[in-house]
Amino acid sequence: MGATESAQNNASWLLDQLRDGLSQAVEAMTGDTPAIQASLTSERPSEKLGWWEQPLSFPAGATVSVGSTETDLLALGGYILRAVGVEPTSQESRSTYAETIQQALGSLASALGSKLHRDVSCPSGKQFPGPAAVDAKIEISGESRSQIWLSFSPSLADALNPPKPEPAKTMAVGASAAQPSPPAAPAPARTMDLLLDVELPVSVSFGRAQLPLKDVIKLTTGSMIELNRSISEPVEVIVNNCVIARGEVVVVEGNYGVRIDHIISRQERLRTLK
Repeated sequence: MGATESAQNNASWLLDQLRDGLSQAVEAMTGDTPAIQASLTSERPSEKLGWWEQPLSFPAGATVSVGSTETDLLALGGYILRAVGVEPTSQESRSTYAETIQQALGSLASALGSKLHRDVSCPSGKQFPGPAAVDAKIEISGESRSQIWLSFSPSLADALNPPKPEPAKTMAVGASAAQPSPPAAPAPARTMDLLLDVELPVSVSFGRAQLPLKDVIKLTTGSMIELNRSISEPVEVIVNNCVIARGEVVVVEGNYGVRIDHIISRQERLRTLK
C-alpha cells in the first residue's frame, strides 16, 4: 500500500469516528438521528471560519482542528436547543455547539485508544487562526444544516500505520535459536473508575420564588414565603447545578432524605439549565 493511499485510509477512519460521534451526540440531546455526510477534501472553505485546536494525549503532538462559520455553529447549537424546548440565544447556541463537538472528539479519543491499546484523552484545547491544510468536512442537512471542517495532524494519522517489521537477523551456523520473548501485553485502557471518587455538590430544591427587592427588605423572623410548588409535587435533586432527578421527602433516622422516583432525561436536563 502506497504512502498516499495509507494516509487517505487513516484520515478516512478518523473522519468516520468523528462523524459517528457527532451523530450520537446530536441524537442523545435531540432524540433525532441527523442526516450527516462526511468526505475527505483538500478544498479551502470560502468563508472565514472559527477554529478550535484539540490536542490528544497520544500520540505526541497529535491534534484535531475543527472549524465552522458563525452561521453554521449557531444553526447546529440552536437546533439542539429548540429540539428540547429551549429558545436559544447566541451564547447558549455557541455553548451547545462546543459541548456537542467535545462529545464527538471524546468519542474519537475513545475509539483511538481502543485501536492503539492505549489510554487516549482530550486535554484542554484552544482557539487558533487555523491549520495550513484541510483534510475533511462534515455536512449536516435538514433544520440543523451546517458544515464542519477538519484537519488532522500528521502524527495522528501516522499513529494508525501498522508497525514496520524488523529485519530478519542472520544466525551463525551451529548457533542455537533463542526462544522469542512473548509479546508485551497491551496497556489496559483506563475506565470511568478514574472519575468515581470525584465529589460533586448535591442539593434538594423544595421550590423557588421571585420577590421584589422592597419585599425582601421587609422579611423578618416569622415571615412566610410562598414557593412555586405544592406539597404534593416532588422535590428536585440537583447535582452540580443541574437537575438530575425528582423524588419525595422522607425521614431517615431523624434526618431528612429524598426517595428518588424519577431520573430525568438529558433533554429535561438541558431545559433546567435555561
